[in-house]
Amino acid sequence: MPASVPASVPASVPEVSLREYGPAVSVPLGAEAGRALAASGILRSATPDPGRPGHWLLRAGNRVGAVRTPGGPVVRIMPKTPVSRLFFLLGFSLDPARAWRDSGEGTVDTGAYDDVVPALAHAVERQIDAALRQGVLQGYREVEESALVMRGRLREAEQIRRHFGRTPPVEVAYDAYTADTAENRILRAAAERLLRLPGVPGPVRRRLAHQRVRLADALPLIRGQELPRWQPSRLNSRYQPALRIAEAVLRGTSPEHRPAGADPLAVDGFLLDMNKLFEDFVTVALREALRERGLTARLQDPHHLDLAGLVRMRPDLVVRTGDGRTPLAVVDAKYKVEKAYGLPNADLYQALTYATVLGLPEAHLVYAAGHRPERFHEVRGTAAGPDGRGVRLYQHSLDLSRPPEQLLTALGQLAGRLAGDLPHS
Repeated sequence: MPASVPASVPASVPEVSLREYGPAVSVPLGAEAGRALAASGILRSATPDPGRPGHWLLRAGNRVGAVRTPGGPVVRIMPKTPVSRLFFLLGFSLDPARAWRDSGEGTVDTGAYDDVVPALAHAVERQIDAALRQGVLQGYREVEESALVMRGRLREAEQIRRHFGRTPPVEVAYDAYTADTAENRILRAAAERLLRLPGVPGPVRRRLAHQRVRLADALPLIRGQELPRWQPSRLNSRYQPALRIAEAVLRGTSPEHRPAGADPLAVDGFLLDMNKLFEDFVTVALREALRERGLTARLQDPHHLDLAGLVRMRPDLVVRTGDGRTPLAVVDAKYKVEKAYGLPNADLYQALTYATVLGLPEAHLVYAAGHRPERFHEVRGTAAGPDGRGVRLYQHSLDLSRPPEQLLTALGQLAGRLAGDLPHS
């Protein structure tokens, strides 16, 4: 990642506003930029507008945020879910203990912003500021270098390979007490990354630049490399809320997309995959509620459909006994809205497969919204239940417009049913 970042986004950059799963918008766009955007996978679809030469029809899918493509417009995708609620889902998925959410409503401090990127930049800057309030964290880091004087440990193999055993210089390794730690590198990289995004408000941009100056002793990360690893400890406890959201920024900035048979399409932006965000929130919330009941919940539990082990399947969540041996229930989260003609039958087939392979009398599907809070289907020709009834497939609806405490209460009730503590309605 470059050490310098642009101070602001040029005002002349065209912008396109789309709505998550909303109608297509006709946009003036060159053929090359349109094809690149279509191949990037950022949008649900991007096709030439047959009624307007030189225009493309852009339709957003499950990704929300903003991106800037070379030669193309800045594309902003507004979520259907309120931004504050969206960041609650993200926050709970990253940190169920609510370490970096307001104690009042349990939501991330997004300020007065109702767009994803400004709200994200504000939230991250506030967390970095809180982390650095007691000063920049320093720690010991192993340094390997060539020196004119002996310090620390001699790297004998490197001394022989590089200098044929002659001194000086000497190849040494020592522990340095420095601000150039993994934690500070991650925070600096997140601040720099946000400074590159389109749509960061001026006041937030200035505060981010100030935080980057405070972290100047940490080396910048090289774009494309893995993030440095850090271990939670008592010493970095004040950093941990900022680190979790900073890592989410660095993993969700979509640095490049590689269309088939083409060079990488460089993209500056931040995109949240609502499918994954909903799945993460549901499974993490259920896992925490089930843990309180003494049960084990495995996320993305790997199994095979066939005896030969050739067809893999990964249910979103499998509930097991406390020792982790016996499966008790299976759950799959679907970020889908029920249409007038109902929910997709393919989801039921998938749930039935999970129940059959795991030998369970029922399976559960959790949707982002629906016309009814719950429905179930009893499958013909199956008798998996203790009373001889067929396998039951339950479809639950979770209305994301509800307050956070109501969302957690609804999932807590579902966890009670999965554990057998509460009856089915």
